Amino acid sequence: MANAISIGAGVMSEYITEQTERNVLTLKFDVASDWQQWIMLSSDHHVDNPMCRRDLLTRDLEKAKERDALIFFFGDTFCAMQGKYDKRSSMDDIRSEDVGEDYLDRIVNHAAELYSPFVANIALITKGNHETSIRKRHGTDIVSSLVTLLNINANGHRVYEGGYGGWVRFQFAVYTRKILRSLKYHHGAGGGGPVTRGVIQTNRQAVYLPDADIVVNGHTHDSWVVPIARERLNRKGHVARDLVHFVRTPAYKDEYRDDYGGFHTEKWGPPKPLGCVWLHFYYDRAMG
Repeated sequence: MANAISIGAGVMSEYITEQTERNVLTLKFDVASDWQQWIMLSSDHHVDNPMCRRDLLTRDLEKAKERDALIFFFGDTFCAMQGKYDKRSSMDDIRSEDVGEDYLDRIVNHAAELYSPFVANIALITKGNHETSIRKRHGTDIVSSLVTLLNINANGHRVYEGGYGGWVRFQFAVYTRKILRSLKYHHGAGGGGPVTRGVIQTNRQAVYLPDADIVVNGHTHDSWVVPIARERLNRKGHVARDLVHFVRTPAYKDEYRDDYGGFHTEKWGPPKPLGCVWLHFYYDRAMG
């Protein structure tokens, strides 16, 4: 996936994490010359589905590890549709190792095995509609279970759990200054639209999210980055402009494949991009 956002505020520094509210996570960084920090923004892994492109997912997780990146999962980490009480269930859509009466436990345990080598980089895992559906139908929170398993062997690192929507605040101590950038996430809803691919939502969200610098949604398996310029009046009464970056993260589930058949094909679904979006913070002293 080629999409990337670069925001000036390279060597990764230590950071401090604070959870001031259940859906507000703050990451604090000390910034010096040549500092940089990569963030892997991802959603819709559907990791337990046979159509999950685990090769691409593992490739990007390895790239995150190589870059000392922080990793965010913004919902639908699981597909989780093959339970006995789910009308959508199909044995064709279940991995062989997940077949059993303890199906939900199996998909959580196997996901933990896949993600464990990258646990030191995983900062946040949030909920999507597939996980909230399981909680409603079965009374269990598979995101909480996954986070618990990952934290058992995290060697002091903590993976945080987020809701369907929430905030991540990035606070940068740059010599004597403190710079704040805010990321609003929401897993998403609706179908995205065959023409707009959900881009129209940027105008709607811009109205009620005036304090966000980055807005991330997933869910529709589309992929784009749309920067929108804003005119602001600062505290000193000066007119200024800034940008808010709207991000739609793609999926790792390839439902289209060769268009031979299946639910996605029968509803005339198009091929979708696969992968993640990379967020790159950096400090360039020449830029002030």
